Amino acid sequence: MAIGVFGLSVGLALGGVVLLGVLGFVLQRSVDNEAFRTADAVALLAAEDALPDPLPVAGGQLRVQVVDGQGRVRAASIDADRLVPMVGPERLEAHQRQRLSVSGERAGLAGPVRVVTVPAGTAADPLTVLVAKSMTDVRHSTQVVGTSLLISFPLLVAALAVVAWRVVGATLRPVESLRRGAEEITGRAGPERLPVPASHDEVHRLAVTLNGMLDRLESARRRQRAFLADAAHELRSPVTNIRTELEVARRLGERTDWAAVTDNLLADTERLGRLVNDLLLLARLDESGGGPDGPDGGAEAGGVGPVELGELLTTVAARYPSPPVRVLPPDEPLWTVGHADELHRILTNLVENAVRHARTRVVLAAAPDGAYHLVTVTDDGPGVPVADRDRVFDRFTRLDDARARDAGGAGLGLSIARELVRRAGGTVTLAAANPDDPGLRVSLRLPPLPPDTP
Repeated sequence: MAIGVFGLSVGLALGGVVLLGVLGFVLQRSVDNEAFRTADAVALLAAEDALPDPLPVAGGQLRVQVVDGQGRVRAASIDADRLVPMVGPERLEAHQRQRLSVSGERAGLAGPVRVVTVPAGTAADPLTVLVAKSMTDVRHSTQVVGTSLLISFPLLVAALAVVAWRVVGATLRPVESLRRGAEEITGRAGPERLPVPASHDEVHRLAVTLNGMLDRLESARRRQRAFLADAAHELRSPVTNIRTELEVARRLGERTDWAAVTDNLLADTERLGRLVNDLLLLARLDESGGGPDGPDGGAEAGGVGPVELGELLTTVAARYPSPPVRVLPPDEPLWTVGHADELHRILTNLVENAVRHARTRVVLAAAPDGAYHLVTVTDDGPGVPVADRDRVFDRFTRLDDARARDAGGAGLGLSIARELVRRAGGTVTLAAANPDDPGLRVSLRLPPLPPDTP
């Protein structure tokens, strides 16, 4: 604030100096022009050898003399000296128009005097017309303006400082409120919100944007806390099972069925390994932003390229001989573009989920569907209620009939599938297999391979 007022003061001071300079220059030029007009008129009379005596001058502000080459006064106005020229011969330059300043005593005027010279006469009898005018009025006008500026300048600076202080204070008051709100947020429980000013200006928009950012951060923290809690719970189960198996085996000693213990430990270890791999994959997807072909580039994939969906369905179905997984291949090759390993992981997760709940069959099919290729995974299991068809894609979400440990999975398969489908630029939805069948159909839409792709 002080720097701004200081800069304003310097600017006003420079402006006042320039104003005084311009005013003095304009007034002096006006005096010169008036004197030159009078001198030119007298020079015309001298050229015609018709100089009257005394020389006619309008008003009493001017003194006029006509002098010859030797500095003798040949003619003068009624108030001018007829013996002593206003300008000495040594300062006159023949055949040139001049602007000179002399003392008032020499011209019989008060204060400094401005004298202009105009050559006149003939070559045989050169004459010079001298016209003098007092600069007292000019100096007085300049002094009045300077005094006015000196008096008004401090008052103006003070008034502007007060206005600036009020305006800047009013402008920064909402910013100070935001600062205090941000300071109070630290260590405070509950929702984190900054005060939003009533004025719909830049500060208002800044507060709204910051509150939106705080809401997103709070939502991310809640998801992170929930994710950590669910991950800790899911990881605790296999670790606890492994520890229990080992403690029981140690107490039984030689009566331990080590083959059964080994099988149980391998099952828990495999489950633990799958869970850790799923958590790492979700963390990488979150870091890459989850957008199509994110910057992560597919940590488990070799890269983006063309993938034939019919061949992919056959490869995935070959891993599940029971219950029978049947493939309805497309009539013609259907090519999409994406990470082959990620697309394989998507279908594997969907088929595993279908096999886990199917009664007798799982059907895989692929067909063109407008601007997308449609891949469906249909089972004849109990299906998913309409109210839960969006919720099952959330992490660590398992419906009541899938909560048993033997059912397998930690509720991450569909969540991973959705994130990978989003990466590939597609969509995944759930629906009933048909109105008369309680089964479930998962519809996966993937973008086709662009025509110009080699």
